[in-house]
Amino acid sequence: MSGPLCLAIAGAGAIGRAHAQRVRVQPGCELLGFADPSPAAAAFAAELGVAHWADLDALFDAAPDDARPDGVIIATPNRLHVPGALACIARGIPALVEKPVADELDAAWRLVDAVERAGVPVLVGHHRRYSAVLECARAAIVSGALGALVAVQGAALFRKPARYFEEAAWRRERGGGPILINMVHEIDDLRLLAGEIVEVHALVSSARRGFEVEDTASIGLRFANGALGSFVLSDAAASTRSWEQTSGENAAYARDPGEACYLIAGERGSLAVPSLRLQTALGAASWVEPMRVETLAVDAGVDPLQRQLAHFCDVIRGSAAPRVGVRDATLSLQVTLAIAQAAASGRPVRCDNSAN
Repeated sequence: MSGPLCLAIAGAGAIGRAHAQRVRVQPGCELLGFADPSPAAAAFAAELGVAHWADLDALFDAAPDDARPDGVIIATPNRLHVPGALACIARGIPALVEKPVADELDAAWRLVDAVERAGVPVLVGHHRRYSAVLECARAAIVSGALGALVAVQGAALFRKPARYFEEAAWRRERGGGPILINMVHEIDDLRLLAGEIVEVHALVSSARRGFEVEDTASIGLRFANGALGSFVLSDAAASTRSWEQTSGENAAYARDPGEACYLIAGERGSLAVPSLRLQTALGAASWVEPMRVETLAVDAGVDPLQRQLAHFCDVIRGSAAPRVGVRDATLSLQVTLAIAQAAASGRPVRCDNSAN
């Protein structure tokens, strides 16, 4: 493909608009339009001077073969992720599907099968994989700087304002809650940093908000490499110990650069993320011996969503394979749903990350 890539976006909500903003400034990209049934989407498309269709079928039916998009970004509600991706695959059009890849595990595995049978590339939008901070942290861990991993601590502690729940009542009901809304991001980060998760435990509480769904969860994790992990999650806690508030990735959130939300500890050292404070043993590792302390240098100012879009363009052109494929993203979804299952049953749940 020698000319600019024409991209369409399914869904003109907050994340769809964020993608549109980046498409419009990405070299070699053009925004074709939005597929979204809402009047607000039609108005937004008119404001940008791009096309509007009620849905993807309308887009594909209206466009002749030589005017179809080169790629589609699917930023619809979760339940529409798989149908949207399947519609693209049926027409041989690469897609970038927002996370989570699906709302149910069976649907995610159906998409895995469709992608692998058709050979049409589908990239899943776990955009933190493009964070320079996480890339640096992973490189340090893979280098062996920490030694064999022993323990992982994580936290996503934040207080969502009342309006968050007033704007969308489903967030207070079954299918909402921070496990299903937020935890898939954290699980994907921990899989990237510490490896596959094979077992989960969970305790939940709704004591603070009194909603049908949990507001707080305490989670135990067993990794395939033998490391154990703990994670505390809450959307009712007035704290800055979360990725959003420590990484500075999104200017919409107040930043606390003095905090970290993950700690990865091994036999010879530990690494705090996203602060990248690295402690390593100078000689024999011992609690009575001092440790070397340094902060790893990284350019954290690059927008991960923009980097993800540039990668998607490479995927469309055939010069790169998806960094986060559907099978990979399904494993993050699987662990997240296992946490919800463990919380509901009060029992540990094994995660079969060998895939279907």
